[in-house]
Amino acid sequence: QVQLVESGGGLVQPGGSLRLSCAASGSIFSLNVMGWYRQAPGKQRELVATHASGVSLNYADSVKGRFTISRDNAKNTVYLQMSRLKPEDTAVYYCNLRPLGTWVPSYWGQGTQVTVSS
Repeated sequence: QVQLVESGGGLVQPGGSLRLSCAASGSIFSLNVMGWYRQAPGKQRELVATHASGVSLNYADSVKGRFTISRDNAKNTVYLQMSRLKPEDTAVYYCNLRPLGTWVPSYWGQGTQVTVSS
């Protein structure tokens, strides 16, 4: 079993920055993908960014150039540095961990709220 604990959400003004963290513990796969997804009210959950074992990075077009995903493998932690935030970035952000190449099994964090508003 894997546990994911997120932190770092909050309220920020447009143009501001936030850094999300997600620490994984338990039986973690050696080759894995850690990533961030978000869900706004009334919308489906969507990809924000993923970081596969090694160096493979993937970003949603809407966050390219503004968000940066990174990971510390020694700490089993993934980060999401969010800059130049916009009101449309407001959502609950979820951390995800899955084996490389498959979604089975897939683990989710409890979610952290990010609100961008003046």
